[in-house]
Amino acid sequence: MTKGSPLRLILSFSIPLFIGNLFQQLYSMVDTIVVGRFVGVEALAAVGSTSGFSFMVVGFAQGLTAGFSVIISQRFGAKDIPMIRKAYTMSILSSAVSSAAIALFFALLSMPLLKLIDTPENIIADANTYILIIYLGIGTAIFYNLFSSILRAVGDGRSPVYFLLIASALNIVLDLFFVIVVPLGCAGVAIATVIAQGLSAIVSFFYIRKRFPIFRFTRSDWKLDIRLCAHLMRIGLPGALQFSVCAIGVIIVQAAINGFGSDTVAAYSVGGKIESVITQFAPAIGMGISTFAGQNLGAGNLDRIRKGVRTSFAIMVAAAIIALIVALLFTDEFSYIFMDRETTSPQIIAMARQYVHTIAWFFIPLGMIFIFRTGCQGLGSGTIPLVSSITELVARAIAAFTLPIAFGYAGICFSSPFAWCMAAAILPFCYIQKMRSIEKAMGRR
Repeated sequence: MTKGSPLRLILSFSIPLFIGNLFQQLYSMVDTIVVGRFVGVEALAAVGSTSGFSFMVVGFAQGLTAGFSVIISQRFGAKDIPMIRKAYTMSILSSAVSSAAIALFFALLSMPLLKLIDTPENIIADANTYILIIYLGIGTAIFYNLFSSILRAVGDGRSPVYFLLIASALNIVLDLFFVIVVPLGCAGVAIATVIAQGLSAIVSFFYIRKRFPIFRFTRSDWKLDIRLCAHLMRIGLPGALQFSVCAIGVIIVQAAINGFGSDTVAAYSVGGKIESVITQFAPAIGMGISTFAGQNLGAGNLDRIRKGVRTSFAIMVAAAIIALIVALLFTDEFSYIFMDRETTSPQIIAMARQYVHTIAWFFIPLGMIFIFRTGCQGLGSGTIPLVSSITELVARAIAAFTLPIAFGYAGICFSSPFAWCMAAAILPFCYIQKMRSIEKAMGRR
């Protein structure tokens, strides 16, 4: 990432990551498709109603491990091999402790949280079963994301995609097995998800060990380094919290949706799944510029970082326009993937369409969030991503509590775009200030 065309490097890094993100979405999408088609609309609504909580714990895993990998990315740019190995082992230890704490905390609060957001009575039992299994298996998601982030930190964006392809295929097979052959319903698709993520983590670990000698740790590398662990958490926790804060906003919106009944919950869930697919360009480009910025910061190439950010912005705008066109043309066809065309109420399809067609016009602000927020994280800032996430949370909460009163379901559809615009408005200025502070620290103006 420190030499060559930024456009070529960022594209070659982001495209495999984009493909990988699409397949990672299959974990939850296949769950929804299988229960929607083989169990029923209520089961689909049950799985969908947990999306905010699932996003909270999985997003926490992604943010935490992406933060851990920032240090490895910077040390890789500086060619500091001993510190790379030490950061690697301490990241594994920190991930193990975090996994246990998250699993215990959320497992104890599973049902109370679902009741807190007024989950409809006809779906709450299945919703609790599904999300409880996801909570207990969060370690698989944390370690998969850790190893994938580490591979990307050293410039390997392709291998995680291959591992994810295998795991996604396994997830599909296991979903069908645990729902059709062994009729476990919502519990079955959750079990399949955890197994598939676990396989991805195991394969990634052994690949890293074989492919990259710099990660072949020794016993001394496992000696507990409290200072390094604290540094890892200082970088990782703000990133993890930014996802969690955003997830709280999603949960607030979900609480508003739950008041409309299970059919609306099902429609919103389908619309959310479609959104998660067609917006994956944003986190892919964001992770690309994060790695680019981290490595070039380690090498002291500030002008190259600025060029990379400009390049990423141009790529994002083009991708957002393509995503808009796809959303406007194919939303109904995507919706019928999740539900049977003959038996599904046209009203559910219409509400899913309304949601997707509303948010699609705001993909550029969403892309800006990922470029500047994740880019600042690559520059070593934990505060900027967290402040941005809090801004997004506050904006989403305000929209969720006010817009539906005046506009009903249409107000719900505008909640996310409103939050995206508010967060995107402040981030470019934060990025500029961060670059100036780095220049000052390096003795340049």
